[in-house]
Amino acid sequence: MPITLPGSIAAYFAADQNDGDAVALCFTENAIVIDERQTHVGSEAIRRWKAEASANFSYTSEPFAVSQEDGQTVVMAHVAGDFPGSPVDLRYAFVLEGGKIARLEITL
Repeated sequence: MPITLPGSIAAYFAADQNDGDAVALCFTENAIVIDERQTHVGSEAIRRWKAEASANFSYTSEPFAVSQEDGQTVVMAHVAGDFPGSPVDLRYAFVLEGGKIARLEITL
């Protein structure tokens, strides 16, 4: 059964594998991303983070569940590709602000 994601989160997953610039546009100017124990702050850092991840690995991410928890939109996604430990289900915890992503934390 398909799930419905808020616009900026749907745009994030649509651009995720291919386009660091498009991913960065989903975020507020001073957004924070925490992934693999590293913190990336601001649009330019987020663009670089996504461009490097996409350059190093090929992968797909398929959201399969969404919920609201403590002011966050939590999306579970199945991620598979040529990275160590693939495939894996990841938890994406988004905080939205003004229709854009203000914070994203990706965990197992």
